[in-house]
Amino acid sequence: MNYKLILTVLAFLLSTRSFSQPKGTLFIIGGGNRSPRLIKTLLSTAKLSAKDYIVILPMSSEEPDSSYYYIKIQLENACNNTLVNLNFRRSDSSNTKWLDSLRHARLIFIAGGDQNRFMNVVLNNPIEWAIKDAFYEGATVAGTSAGAALMSSHMITGDHLLGDTAYANTFEELRNRNIIIKEGLGLLSSAIIDQHFVVRSRYNRMLSALAKYPNLPCIGIDEGTAIIVHGNKVDVTGESQVILFSNPKNLRSSPDGHIKFDDVHMRVFAEGDSFELE
Repeated sequence: MNYKLILTVLAFLLSTRSFSQPKGTLFIIGGGNRSPRLIKTLLSTAKLSAKDYIVILPMSSEEPDSSYYYIKIQLENACNNTLVNLNFRRSDSSNTKWLDSLRHARLIFIAGGDQNRFMNVVLNNPIEWAIKDAFYEGATVAGTSAGAALMSSHMITGDHLLGDTAYANTFEELRNRNIIIKEGLGLLSSAIIDQHFVVRSRYNRMLSALAKYPNLPCIGIDEGTAIIVHGNKVDVTGESQVILFSNPKNLRSSPDGHIKFDDVHMRVFAEGDSFELE
C-alpha cells in the first residue's frame, strides 16, 4: 500500500467521525498565567492513571523549547506522569513513532504563540488526524492562547483586511468583511473562540467574527481562565471571566461597510458557571 493510499484511507476514516460523538474533553485556556489550581483542575479533568503520559505540542511558539519548559515545570509540580515533547514539523507527518505517541496520549497540551504557525504544521495531514484520534478515543486536549483559538473549526487568526493591517490586540473598527478566519483544528465545531479576551478588550474582534458567522456563538476567554467542554456542556473555571456572544438580530451593514444589528445576546460567566452549546 503506497503512502498516498494510506492518506486517502485515513482521511476517509476521519470523515466518518462526523457521525459519532467524541469521548474526549477540551480544556481551553484564555492565555496568561496558569495558576496551580488551574493546572490541578486540568489534570483532574484528564483523569490520568499512573501509566498515562502527557504530550506537549509547542509548534505555535517561535521558541518551542521555552514553551515546553514552562508548562513542563508546572506539570511536574502537580503530577508524576511522563511528559513527552513532540515539536512536529510538517515533514514529521510520516513519523509513525511520534504519531503513535500522540494518538495514545491521555492528555495533549497545545502551547501558545501563533495559531497560524501551528495549523501550517498540522492541517490536513496525519498529525491533525492523530490529535483527533486521541480526542475521539477519550483524551483531554488542552490549549492556551493560540492553542485556544485553533480549537475551533473557524479559527480567528488575529489578522484583518481593511485599514492599517498591522497586528493589534483588537480591531479599531467594526466593518463588514474585515476579519480573517481560517480553518482551525475543528475539535469544537459549534463555536468560535477568542483568548486574552477581557484584559485585551477584544470585543471589536469578536463582534466582527459574530457578524461573519452569525449562527455560531462566539466565546471570549480571559487570561487565567478556562472552559471545559464535554459534548455540548461547557464549565467555566479560573480567575476571571468568559463572555458569550450569540444571536445578532437584523444583522446588516451601512453603505460604507460598518456593521449594524439591533440586538445581541451577551452572557458573562465566572468560576463555577456552566452553559450549553447547541
